[in-house]
Formats: sequence, structure tokens, C-alpha cells
Amino acid sequence: MLGKSEAALREQEVLAAGVLHPHRLLDITRNFMVFMEVDVDNGGSRRVKIAPRYQQYRAVCKSVERLLSGKTLAEDGDSDRRGGIIWHTQGSGKSLTMVFLVRKMRSTPGLGHFKVVLITDRTQLQKQLSETAKLADEKPDVIKRSKGVPGVLSRKGPGMVFVMIQKQVDAAKAKASGDTLAHDRSPGWDLLNDDESILILVDEAHRSQGSALHQNLMESLPNAARIGFTGTPIIMREKNRTTNIFGQFIDKYRLKEAEEDGAIVPIVYEGRIAKGAIAEAEDLEDAIAQYFPELTDEEYDQLQERYATTSDVLAADSLVRKKARDMLAHYVSGVMPNGFKAQVVAHTRRVAVRYRDALLAARAELVAEAEKLSEALLEKAPEELKGRQAVQVAARRKLDLLKTIDFVPVISEGQNDTEDLATWTDGAGQEAAIDRFRKAFPESPSESDKPIAFLIVRTMLLTGFDAPIEQAMYLDRRIKEAELLQAVARVNRVADRKACGFVVDYAGVSKHLQAAMEAYSADDAEGKPIDFAVEIAKLEPRRNRLMMLFTDRGVSPADDPLSIEACVELLADEDLRDKFEVALRKFLMAVETVMPRSEAKPFLADVRLFALVAKWTRARYREMAEFDPSLYGEKVRELIDRHVIALGVSQVIPPAEITAQDFAPKVQALPGAKAQASEMQHAIRHHLDVYFNQDPAEYGKLRERLEQILAEYAEQWEQQVLLFQALVDEVIQVHEYGSNSEDATLGKLSKLEQALYGAIVEEVLTDGIVPDTTRDHFVSVVTEIESLAFDRTRKKNFWNNQVARSDFQKAIVGVLVTAEVGESHHAAHLADKLFEIVSHRRHELQRTR
Repeated sequence: MLGKSEAALREQEVLAAGVLHPHRLLDITRNFMVFMEVDVDNGGSRRVKIAPRYQQYRAVCKSVERLLSGKTLAEDGDSDRRGGIIWHTQGSGKSLTMVFLVRKMRSTPGLGHFKVVLITDRTQLQKQLSETAKLADEKPDVIKRSKGVPGVLSRKGPGMVFVMIQKQVDAAKAKASGDTLAHDRSPGWDLLNDDESILILVDEAHRSQGSALHQNLMESLPNAARIGFTGTPIIMREKNRTTNIFGQFIDKYRLKEAEEDGAIVPIVYEGRIAKGAIAEAEDLEDAIAQYFPELTDEEYDQLQERYATTSDVLAADSLVRKKARDMLAHYVSGVMPNGFKAQVVAHTRRVAVRYRDALLAARAELVAEAEKLSEALLEKAPEELKGRQAVQVAARRKLDLLKTIDFVPVISEGQNDTEDLATWTDGAGQEAAIDRFRKAFPESPSESDKPIAFLIVRTMLLTGFDAPIEQAMYLDRRIKEAELLQAVARVNRVADRKACGFVVDYAGVSKHLQAAMEAYSADDAEGKPIDFAVEIAKLEPRRNRLMMLFTDRGVSPADDPLSIEACVELLADEDLRDKFEVALRKFLMAVETVMPRSEAKPFLADVRLFALVAKWTRARYREMAEFDPSLYGEKVRELIDRHVIALGVSQVIPPAEITAQDFAPKVQALPGAKAQASEMQHAIRHHLDVYFNQDPAEYGKLRERLEQILAEYAEQWEQQVLLFQALVDEVIQVHEYGSNSEDATLGKLSKLEQALYGAIVEEVLTDGIVPDTTRDHFVSVVTEIESLAFDRTRKKNFWNNQVARSDFQKAIVGVLVTAEVGESHHAAHLADKLFEIVSHRRHELQRTR
């Protein structure tokens, strides 16, 4: 491909060659493009076009191939071979993959007539998937009651059906037989539809699909093909059962790949119980010692007598308050600054409700502390703050928001619920709370807003809940295996400025997490959640790699003007500049993840230093955008911005444009002639690049002058400064008055006419000598072209009308041929140049003639 070996190909080349192949591009456009509404920060929504990720396209194509080539049950004699398992990690877009699969089937001969039956085991999942399925231009039948199953599934022909696995029970038959509704003894609907043109799609295929309910489904649709989707490892005791049900894997896309692709963010794990899980009653002593280190021996004995089991310890009021205070501190200092939200997983439904009260109390305490802070403390650098001071300062900076945020339990309904529990089980109220949780915080919060910062759950919203705004999960319930992996994946969704997700463990699930992750294949183990110590360990090597980019080239970075200038000069090398940007990004993201922990403090001075180098470098070499620390997180942004403001850096960096009034004095303030010459060279070059197409002939000459000065006066910085000052004056003269403003005749022309004149002279007269008669003739030609441009371009939507643009170019050709400007066979080429000048100076045509 492209005449290169596979090893030499860049990712972009592979992507372009793959996507732009005519057959594949048409396939993507027809079957893999959907439009959907997405929420925006102001609370509204906007319509966007969604295209597939490569793993989605790959999985759909493999699925279609297997559906077409696999044997049916009748052909195989043992099982249907047309299905299998699609193992795509959480957050990689499985819902959209299903949509793309249905759309692709509808346009594929032999599959377009299939009935697609989508099976879930959670109400939230069914709601989410049924909404997404509308993107496939289908009108799905959503079966809400068990008695509706026979009528819909027995219906012949194509369609899309959503039904929960729990609906595969014939309640009347069970009642008549005296049976219970327990899964393994639940009677099904018997045969409903024996068509082979049925595809069953099962979401979260690792869960209840080995039960009697799934068996009931297969008895109802015995000849259907089956494809199971799972985002967690098909693990431990369920692994063989699931492959036996669905067949072999169709496609795999796992955690490590998703992280490398940026489809999900890495998860950082932080255990709050150093000694591991509180597993049984014999661990009670360790649990109490861990959570209540301040107790006297007498108080310790009393507590151990009062709470006989670890469940009692986890639910103790004093412990819930203590953990709530810790959760809020972690949230305010590490999560809220970037506008993200959190979820608490409580030990019981009642504890979930008590967490709300505990968090409200913790908030009131923290607000009171923040309001009492002195200005002197607020001005301190982060590394000077001690203990809870860092939390209090973070709270003060977001005080208006902190005062308004809400903490809302979302729990399932139980029998004989007391009023305090029943308040939080209402379905409509829960839907409203979830919608509010997904929305960004208001820019100017008021107490009437009550934006939801925390959802507090026990089992709800741990699977199938997709909220990119969620960054932290505070685990206070012992969960394991698939449920644990599903739960922690709630925080790995991608969002702007979200470097990672946090799992803060108060229940000691680290051993369960490790066991579940070991169910992955060995090469997938790299995708497991990262211990916070690992993130801390990244700081020093990443800082050192940044340093070595300079020290290996003889420059020692330091926070003084001459040293910073030496770094900036070194970064004139574009390749080195790219390496610096990559290394700086990794370093700042690591600091953002660890802040405000004390382990980040030794590296904050380096953050400030290299941020200054980046800011000066981007300004010097006129990068497309200024250095923006907010891209690396709010904590890093605030640290850098405070330093930049304190130093007055924005007031001393020369402006990007040489036409700015303060350009010259700010250049003169730079440390030494070398820095001044460098700044002027890049400022002139930037101006010529930006405005070149407005007057190619004149700006081409100025560009040659610049290169001549650099070649003839290399290393002669003082002389360069003098010559660049004169060149700057000349460039400004051309920019403001035109290329021939000092000529008695040409100076009367508009800047557009002067630019057109220069292009004609450059194209027609090779020696550059212009006799008076020729000059006058060319002047009349450019005057006619400008008049023509004004008349044509004032029509509505001219610049978006390809036909009108083409007609204008033809009219220019006509003017040139009629006036006999150059060779007639070159007229079209010259007309193209003149049209481009008019296009780049179109703003000048708005004047009134």
C-alpha cells in the first residue's frame, strides 16, 4: 500500500487508505452514518453526524459475514452457527454498533427481511437502547408486559423488537401449575416462531443468559441466530457457558485498545482501606482500627461490642459521616474543579439515604470553613498549603457552586418501605434526577438551581448507565466479578478535560478487582485500573524526560528570562517542538491526576516553568493557537494562570501581529539582540504567510528579502535587528496602503487594484520593466476587473454559489482576452490567480462605490 512496507505506514495513511477505498466509503456513508441530538453546556442540544469507529465497522462486517455464511440449526444439526460474541469493552459504543448492524442488514441481500429481537435484563438498558435504535430508521416494538410477548414474537416478517429477559415467563401457566417464578422453574411460552430469519441480539451477554429464562427464549424462537454483546470479560464460571450459548467470538475490542485509541479514559484506583477488604467478622478489628485510629482503648472496646459484624461497621452512622466527609474533600479538590460529577455505591438502600444527609452535613461544614479563610491563605502557592487547607481553598474558589449542589439517592423500591426510603424510589423522580445529573453545572449557579453533583445508589445505574460527566465513583459496597467491572466502567467515558476516572474504594474490593481482571487474557491485563501509586510514580520520569529535551542539547531550564529564552530558541526546531508538546502534555496530565495530593507539590515549580516555555514558544513561532493550560485540567490551569498573571507574562509577550502598536516596544524589551531578531523574523514570516494570497507578487518579494537577510547576516544579531526593523516598516506600508502607494499613478488605485496589477505584471512581463503605456493599459484592466468583482459579488450567497463563481472567472478571462493581456491561451491561468486575490480581499468589496 502506497509503495511502503507495513512497518513504514503511519496510522493516518492506513486510515485514509482504508476509509477512502470507494467500496468502503460508500458502505460507510450508506450504512454507518446517523444523526443524533447531543447535549451542550448551555443546557440545550445540537444535531451532530455520527460516523463509526473502526472496531464498530469491523464488528458489523464480521457479523454480517457470519450471518450469511454460517450454518443454520437445520443445516448443522447441532446448533446455529450464524452468531457469536462481540466483546467490546465498556464505553466503546456497543449501542451504536447494534444500530449499524441493523442498518447494514437492511441493505444486505438475504438479511434485509430479518426480524431483530433485542434482549436486555435492565429497564434502564432497554430505555437507552430503544432510544438509540431509532437512529436505524426502525420503529421498534417495545414489549412492556409479559402477556405481550406471544403476539409480537409470533408475528412473521421483518421488524425490531425490544423485550427484557424477565418477560420470558408465562405467568398464567406458572400459576396454574403451582410453580414459582424462580428462574430455573419458570415455564416459558413454548414455540412462538420457527422462522430462521430471526436474529436475537443480547446485551450484556455474560449475565443472565445461562438461565432458564434464556432457555425459554430459545424454545420460543428455536431457529434464530444469536449474537451476544458484552463489555466486560466473560469470566470465571460463566465463560464456557456463554460461549456454548452464543458460539465463538466475532470480534474483540478490549480495555487496552480502547485506552490507546482514546475511546475511554484510564481508571485510577485508590484504596481507602490499606489492609484490603473487610471480608468477614474476624476482620472487624482491622476495620475499626482503620477507620477510627483516634479512639481510646475503652472506646475501641465499646465500639467492637456494639457492632458485631462488618456489615454493621459499614453502616454505622459515625463511619458514614466520616466517609462522606472524606468523599466530599476528594471531590471538591480533585473532581469538581473540572466540572465533573460523582457516584456513591452504598452498602444498603438505607445507607444510601443516610449518605445524602451525611454529605449535606459535610458540605455545610466545608462551606463554613471556606468562608472563614484569610486572603493571605488564598494567595499561597498550592505546595505551601497544609492538610485540609488545600480542600478549603479549593472549596472557596468554587464556593457558589458548592453551596448549591445536591446529593440524590437513586434506589430500587422495596416492600414496606418507610417514608424516608420511598421518597427516593419514584421512577419519574429518578428519571428527572438522572437527566439533571447528566447536565453540566450552570456557569452562574444559584440556590434555586440545585444541580446534582452526586448520585447515591446501591445496585441501580451500575450497568448500562452512560454519563461522560461522571469522573469519580466512591465504592462503599463489596461487589465482585462482572458487576464490579461494570460498575467501575461508569467513570471511563471520554469527555473534554477528563484525563482519567477515579475509583475510590472504601469497602476493600481491590482483591476482587484483581481477580476479575485476571479473567482477561494476559495481553489484556494492561487495561486494568491503575493504582494511585502508579500515577504518582509517573511524575518524576515524565518531568525528567521534559528536562532532558533541553539538557541533552546543552540548555538547563530555569525560571529566569535568559534561560527561558534559550529554551524557546532551541524549540525553533519543529520536530523538537513536537516532542516537547507531547512530553509536556503527559507531564501536565500526570500532575492534574495527582493534584491536590502532597505528592504533586515537588513538581509544581516545574509545571510553572515549562508552561512559561510553552507560552513563549507558541507566541514566538506563531502556532495556530496560544498555549491553553485548561486543556490539561482545571487544577493545572489555575496553577499556571496564577503564575502567569503574577509575572505579568501576557503583558510582555509581543503580539502576534507586527501591525500592533505595542509590537516594537515589546520586542525591544526582550533579553538581547538574538531574542529580538528571532521574534522579528518569525513575526514577519507569520504576517507574510497570513496575507500572502492578498498580494502574491508583492509579498513574494518581501519573503525573498527576509530569506536574503537571514542568509547574508547569519549569527549577526544586531545587524539583523536593524534590517528587520526596516523590513517591518515596509511590510506595514504594504499592508495598510498597498504595494505601490508611493507611485504617483499606482498610488491612486485601491489596495485590491494594486494587488491585481502586481499579479498581471509578474505573469506577463518577465523582465519586470513596465513602459508607461503598458502601465496605463494594465491600470484600466484592473479597474475594470474590480468593478466587475463588485457587481458580481454583491449578489446574495455569491461565495457559496459555485456556478456564480465560475461565471465570474469566465468574465475575468473575457476581460483579459479582449484587452490582449498576455497570450490568450494563458488567460484562464491568470484569471484563476486574479480570482483568488479577489476572494482573499473580498472584505474590501463591501465599501460603497
